[in-house]
Amino acid sequence: MDVNRSSRQKTSKDKLLIIHADDAGLSHSENKATIECLKKGMVNSYSIMVPCPAFEEMATFAKENPPFDHGIHLTLTCEWHDHRFGPVSPPEEVKSLTDHNGYFYKTRQELSENARAEEVYKELTAQIERALDFGLRPSHIDSHMYSVGASPDFFKTYKDLGKKYGLPIFINKKLMHGVGLKVEECIDEKDFVVDNAEWATFDHFKRQHLKTFYHETIKNLGPGLNIILIHPAFDDDEMKSITIDHPNFGAEWRQMDFETFTDEKTRSVLEENDIRLVTWREISKFSKV
Repeated sequence: MDVNRSSRQKTSKDKLLIIHADDAGLSHSENKATIECLKKGMVNSYSIMVPCPAFEEMATFAKENPPFDHGIHLTLTCEWHDHRFGPVSPPEEVKSLTDHNGYFYKTRQELSENARAEEVYKELTAQIERALDFGLRPSHIDSHMYSVGASPDFFKTYKDLGKKYGLPIFINKKLMHGVGLKVEECIDEKDFVVDNAEWATFDHFKRQHLKTFYHETIKNLGPGLNIILIHPAFDDDEMKSITIDHPNFGAEWRQMDFETFTDEKTRSVLEENDIRLVTWREISKFSKV
């Protein structure tokens, strides 16, 4: 069942919203901020990067706090200058996914030019299996930098894994357009599609308008299923080191995300605009995986 149709049939006037924190597991700073946003703020969903150094810290939290909705942030790229990581699979089995140092490529373009679809499938399966072996019970699957959209073949793998594990995957047409996928060739009427996805841009950050952007986005949400993607962390030494020479989604940006979604003013904006917060677990009943 297509959530685009089903959500409107069942809740035609409801403005449903997931406030989703990406990149949990990237670092201690990212984990700590995400946890505070879940416990004290408005974030109601997050996803964990399995190959990253702080995976176990966040996975332990997920196991000990099952009411908080979590997914697996499938990872095929590593954009940072010094904070490098690579595959969960044995390196010799997924050589096409890594650079000469054994790390993931920094960009989707490099991934597209080098990666073999069968090795993408092997690595993403290994990430899901590691999460399950750790004891996680994810509500959904999504993708870091939407790197599963680096090619139609990788996107098919993404969809196949959702079916294999019986989990909804994050599909949104705006994101697909953004990474160059032809929507009409990659999804069909049976796919679970999020109506509207929103995220801040570097221009919002440069103008110091992140909070304004998020509040205006909330005010302008329409009926159906919406998702706001954020990346909470602290502007501390750890994140400054990780995001050095990378202000786009850098430490300062992530601090602003944290502050916005732990600010009671944001909660007021949600309430004033009759926004209904939902989780992936709640909406997964609309999907047929």
